[in-house]
Amino acid sequence: MSKQLQKPFPVLYPAPVTLVTCGGGEVKPNIITIAWAANLCSQPPMIGIGVRPGRYSHSLIKESGEFVVNIPRPEMVEVCDRCGTVSGRDVDKFAEFGLTPLPASQVKAPLIAECPVNIECLVRQILPLGSHHLFIGEVVTVHLDEDCLDERGRFDHARVGGLVYDAAINYWNLGRIVERYGYTAKRV
Repeated sequence: MSKQLQKPFPVLYPAPVTLVTCGGGEVKPNIITIAWAANLCSQPPMIGIGVRPGRYSHSLIKESGEFVVNIPRPEMVEVCDRCGTVSGRDVDKFAEFGLTPLPASQVKAPLIAECPVNIECLVRQILPLGSHHLFIGEVVTVHLDEDCLDERGRFDHARVGGLVYDAAINYWNLGRIVERYGYTAKRV
């Protein structure tokens, strides 16, 4: 099988589709759709989000030093797309798209009630990378809808589903579990 060389582009996939909230308190809260998001560290838990400096949310996050990563259900794809195509400078996205802001417990930025997972973060570092700045946020609180928990009270990803994005600008719904981590070690 032959391979074709191409110029570098964001080919790593899938990228989780998230609705990041910022602002709050004295500042009108905003929502930005972010697909450049990732877990960066487990102890302490850290999340990275890539935001273009020209975006309205960039200045809100930089000035406040906080944000909330809200994980939508796949059926929220239209809201995710719409939040990503208009600016919070011009539109109150909560009102415009029928989303409900809820108070967070440790940051001023609101949670999105319709999202089953809300992750409150405090900015620990900002790295200018080029077209985007990487905001590294320490996770300070996680909110989970009860219907996302299994019988033992643990988070069950399958009950949320997942909405992901690819570099070819398509939204995808995550499929089924293929295997569990460490399953090969059980064979030895």
